[in-house]
Amino acid sequence: MNQVKIILASASPRRRELLGQIGLEFEVRVSNVEEKVTAVEPGLVVEELSEQKAEAVLAELACEEDVLVIGADTVVAAKGRILGKPSDEKDAIRMLEELSGESHEVYTGVTLLYRSFRGEASCVQRHVFHERTKVNFYPMSPQEIEFYAASGECMDKAGAYGIQGLCARYIQGIEGDYNNVVGLPVGRLYQEIKRLLQTA
Repeated sequence: MNQVKIILASASPRRRELLGQIGLEFEVRVSNVEEKVTAVEPGLVVEELSEQKAEAVLAELACEEDVLVIGADTVVAAKGRILGKPSDEKDAIRMLEELSGESHEVYTGVTLLYRSFRGEASCVQRHVFHERTKVNFYPMSPQEIEFYAASGECMDKAGAYGIQGLCARYIQGIEGDYNNVVGLPVGRLYQEIKRLLQTA
């Protein structure tokens, strides 16, 4: 797998850490694509966004070598409503109040674009999927919500929290892949990459 050039189309430091954790060698290229969503269902929304990121990065690659581009996007969905990244501290407090004492889902969409060359001709294989994890929060007092929002940890995270940081104190439990909540379901990702390259 490490013989194929792998590019992560994401600026997320958490996704970089997770890919490194499973021993993949990769480069990071951030797409500046303007995100446009036509889907409504959270799983399809993240698939659509991950696809846009991966396609934008692949389009910028002029080199004639086999390359695998990984695009990813994560959202939090509470009672069917998508919660993105908070715009400010007040917005973060609103989201945390919504999550407190309740369960919600975290969806991460992943797109794999594998471009291979056979002579002068190129072929692109595409595989898109999403992973869902259910997260249960303990009730948070108004003071706890304000404290966490003021920490600044929540500002660049979907749903205004990071499960791997201070917010771990409010997590009652999860059903599904923990790494998916952090930002990338790396176990499934590895298996999907392996399958894609075996059939290429």
